[in-house]
Amino acid sequence: MARKYPPVALSTGRNSLLGLALAALVLACPALQAAESEAADAATALKPYNADYKTSARGMTVTLERELKSDGDGNYTLTNGGKLLVVGFHEVALFRIQEGQVKPKSYIYQGTGLINRRREVHFTPGADTVRSLYKDEWYELPYTEGTLDRLSQQEQLRLHLLNTEDPRQDIQIRVADGKRVKDYTLVFRGDEIVETPLGPVNTLHFERPHDDSERESDIWIAPEWDYLMVKTVHVEDGKPVEILLSEATIAGDRVEVAAVAPDA
Repeated sequence: MARKYPPVALSTGRNSLLGLALAALVLACPALQAAESEAADAATALKPYNADYKTSARGMTVTLERELKSDGDGNYTLTNGGKLLVVGFHEVALFRIQEGQVKPKSYIYQGTGLINRRREVHFTPGADTVRSLYKDEWYELPYTEGTLDRLSQQEQLRLHLLNTEDPRQDIQIRVADGKRVKDYTLVFRGDEIVETPLGPVNTLHFERPHDDSERESDIWIAPEWDYLMVKTVHVEDGKPVEILLSEATIAGDRVEVAAVAPDA
């Protein structure tokens, strides 16, 4: 039976005197600095996880299953998929992590049932192009350092937030998708508590602005759970699609939330 992941603390206070004293001690001792560096490297690695999400649109609800696997040598496999009656999809991204960055290898999306659609993106080390399959036609897209696919970008987002000193900043992302390479910004909108089937969760809220006023995209991420995605909302033509975390395990530990602490 999986162990419970450490509960989310729903209150944030200033550094204690003890914490400041420990920080001063670390700065004064090279041996402790080295130990802290090793601990930081371990803490910022992407831990394998399983997560179930409920997605709702047009009165229908579907469970999406997402899983991140690691071979322990820097190689990762991320899968995502779901099915409703005779329509479903499955997608998989293969990537490595080098020098704190996601290095994508390939991405494949396969529709199942009535919508038998396939998309692929393949990255070749050292090449200046990316091969992309879209609507049964292959395209050569320009590659620059940091270009991702539409699935691995989500793990790069987590990796960035795990490594940055200040996660409350706007984030630039470049994705090879379909017939073109897309650049966009995730704009930080604030700290928010999101209600989930697991309970209330502390999150960071980011928004992806669109040129089209009829489109909206927002994502909420939990810092206490290695920046796991908790919720997304996408609106197009006035029709919202919401994805909400229902359960998850990280490195085999089940995530859970703690009771909201009363104000002091």
